[in-house]
Order: sequence, then C-alpha cells, then structure tokens
Amino acid sequence: MTIAVSPQSLPALVLNADYRPLSYYPLSLWSWQDAIKAVFLDRVHIIAEYEHSVSSPSYSMKLPSVVCLKSYVQPSRYPAFTRFNVFLRDKFECQYCTSDDDLTFDHVTPRALGGQTTWENVVTACAPCNLRKGSKLPKQAGMFPHQKPYRPTVQDLHNNGRLFPPNYLHESWMDYLYWDTELQP
Repeated sequence: MTIAVSPQSLPALVLNADYRPLSYYPLSLWSWQDAIKAVFLDRVHIIAEYEHSVSSPSYSMKLPSVVCLKSYVQPSRYPAFTRFNVFLRDKFECQYCTSDDDLTFDHVTPRALGGQTTWENVVTACAPCNLRKGSKLPKQAGMFPHQKPYRPTVQDLHNNGRLFPPNYLHESWMDYLYWDTELQP
C-alpha cells in the first residue's frame, strides 16, 4: 500500500522544528499553496526549493520543496484510535492469515461476549477470516492473532509507516527522511 503523491503538484515536505517530518504515514506534505501561505505568515523556514517559481506583478519566488516549522509541535504520545491507525499498527495485514486484501477489523473478544472496541481488543482482519471467526473467542474458532493487540505509540506507527513509502519522493526530501532509523552494520 502506498500513498499517491503527484510530482506535478509540487508538494512541500513539512518538518517539525527539530527537522523531523511531522508524520511518516501519511508523509507530512503541504500543497505548494499552503507552503507559500505559511512562508508569508512567517510560520516556516524554507529549507529547499523546486526550480519552479510563482510570480505576482511585484514579487517572484521559487516554490518550497522542504519547509521547517519555526515553532516545535509536540507530537502526541498516543495516536487516535481510528480504523486507519489499527491497519497501520498491524501493517495492513490480516492478523489471522496475513492477507492484505479486503481488510476490515475484528474484535478478538467479540462484542456479543462483552468485548470492547479498544486498541487492546481490535485487530486487522480480512473479510473471510472475520466471517469465519464470527462471534467466537479465538480458542473456540481456533484462530489466534499473529500479534497481541496493543495500544501503539506514535513512534510505533511512524516505524510501520516507513514500510509503506509514498509513490513519489523528491530528491530534496531524502536528507530529511529516515535519518533517525537505526543503521545496519
């Protein structure tokens, strides 16, 4: 799975004040219009530029390709509990058969048996596995998730997001992406 980014739209990579992307998945990108607005509102520093320019009768500037916020935005420690974030935590794979087709989510302890809709009870499941498990407990269905469901941190989701890069990465972005990953010997 990838996030579609059109190179013709000339998006700007948005970095926090510590020069790390605000998010990896989806990659923190602004339209060129939003990037220019932020420049004129004095909210960002321009780090890198495209060759393309925009002009008014009295002013011309190159479009920013990388901008850095002037004020640090404290990332939340824990992400919102959303369907997308559950899929990202589980790497867009069914936790029962590892399929990446027709994904939905499954309550490990079914709601019919008192299970809650929480990080600790919901996993990604393909529709056939979800249907097969039904309203049974894992032991009754003989179906156990590959990983125990857990409440991820934002860092957990960032790490998983790195596994699904966008279809387009501008060369000026490369110095700011993935620099905080552990190096292999």
